[in-house]
Amino acid sequence: MAIVMALASLLMTLLGGIVAMRVRDRRHLVLGLAGGLILGVAAFDLVPESLRLTDLQVLRVDAPMVGFAVGFVVLHVIEQLSAIHQAHEGEYAPHEHPHGHGHPGRGGRVGILAACALVGHSMVDGLSIGLGYQSGGDVGLFVALAVIAHDFADGFNTFTAASLHRADRRPAIILLGLDAIAPVVGAALTLLVSVPKSVLGIYLGFFAGILLYLAAGEILPEAHSRHPRVLTLCATGFGLVAVMGIMALGE
Repeated sequence: MAIVMALASLLMTLLGGIVAMRVRDRRHLVLGLAGGLILGVAAFDLVPESLRLTDLQVLRVDAPMVGFAVGFVVLHVIEQLSAIHQAHEGEYAPHEHPHGHGHPGRGGRVGILAACALVGHSMVDGLSIGLGYQSGGDVGLFVALAVIAHDFADGFNTFTAASLHRADRRPAIILLGLDAIAPVVGAALTLLVSVPKSVLGIYLGFFAGILLYLAAGEILPEAHSRHPRVLTLCATGFGLVAVMGIMALGE
């Protein structure tokens, strides 16, 4: 099942890349919905399940919550170090010096590096799906749904970053393909190893922190960056309510 869900993640990533090729200004509702789904999965499923899996504590703090904070901070640090936000420069205007000379080569290299970082992130997504299914079918399903929900944005951003300041789209298409395949490879690797439940509990907390950062720091700001509309907020709210409904049905 982990491989099947990873294949669904592959298709969603490709869809995001295809949309990036064709649409620049109509994706806010999809991103708003994805942000709501991810927040709901982190708050209503991953954190409670991580606390059920282990009683370990670190300095009287539940270990999964320590993992939650570490996951949030780690992704923030990685993003700042790899300058992923620079990959969005092309959506606004090219940078030029007062003399009118830009630096398309530098911008292109930054975009490629950012896209490569997103490919590595997608590999971790696949590992997350596989490890989620090791801790239980329900957890695996919700982890997979969370990954699939934000893989649209991953595919969109991978193509956008790799095509930054480049007329040739071939590198962007190649990296989009790698980004789509990466979750399948990651999920396949988890078939070779088994992880204790106590470790899984800490990891699920860690992954919830990563998801919170993706939703609050990346997806939702991107959704509202050009369209601060009521409909975008409604899409986010619908995502949260949808996860609550799915949880209720699962019980």
